[in-house]
Amino acid sequence: MVHEANVKQAAAEKQLKEAQGKIDVLQAEVTALKTLVLTSTPSSPNRQLHPQLQPSGTRGAYKHVGGHVRNKSASGGFPSSPGKPEPSSVSIQPAAKEDREMDSVLYAEFLMWKENPSVERSSAFLSRIYREDIGPCLSFTRSELSQLVQSAVENNSLTIEPVAMSALPMVKASAIECGGPKKCALSGISRLCRHRIKLGDKGSYYYISPSSRTRITAVCNFFTYIRYIQQGLVRHDAEQMFWEVMRLRREMTVAKLGFYITDQG
Repeated sequence: MVHEANVKQAAAEKQLKEAQGKIDVLQAEVTALKTLVLTSTPSSPNRQLHPQLQPSGTRGAYKHVGGHVRNKSASGGFPSSPGKPEPSSVSIQPAAKEDREMDSVLYAEFLMWKENPSVERSSAFLSRIYREDIGPCLSFTRSELSQLVQSAVENNSLTIEPVAMSALPMVKASAIECGGPKKCALSGISRLCRHRIKLGDKGSYYYISPSSRTRITAVCNFFTYIRYIQQGLVRHDAEQMFWEVMRLRREMTVAKLGFYITDQG
């Protein structure tokens, strides 16, 4: 009986050591993941976490060098020749400094929301942003589909993916509401659609124009950041968080006016 007890004790100790080893590995992975998340903000996204944020036309133009993302088109610089001035002598006009002034009402609403952060629109902070930014930014010609898109963004269940232009399927007559390679499903405008969206687990894909994609992405970036705050992953002071929120609001405003950056092939 003593021998049997010793055998069981040894087996139990072995299982305990194995379990502790697995816990250590998992804790290390969680720490590494948090580090990646903390270095990723909508203003400076970590492309390892958000590869979908890279324009489809430029993904091949980036190269990882020593853990950093580098643009091939900017690599190599300018070759110097004997008797010619170095390119460093070329004067570059510095960008104008942007001044800003905090709105006390907006800041007070943000501070009140930050005490108990939530993605619910019941707070004055989010209610205002829904009314002034999110709603107009996601208001398209097809209102019913616009509501579905907004719900998917809120639930974090919307997928945006690039479309291989050389392998686009023919759109059947019964699927006209999903748009097509040359017609945006949200705006109904004839545009070359290089991306499509999927809402949750539904099987339908909706082709979207570059402008529609920019508007959706701007709202997604906003929700990503406030979720980071809600989960305690943003280690900035309240004022820094507030100005990042204001920057994201500006991005939604610019996007809803129709401005977007084109992909460079």
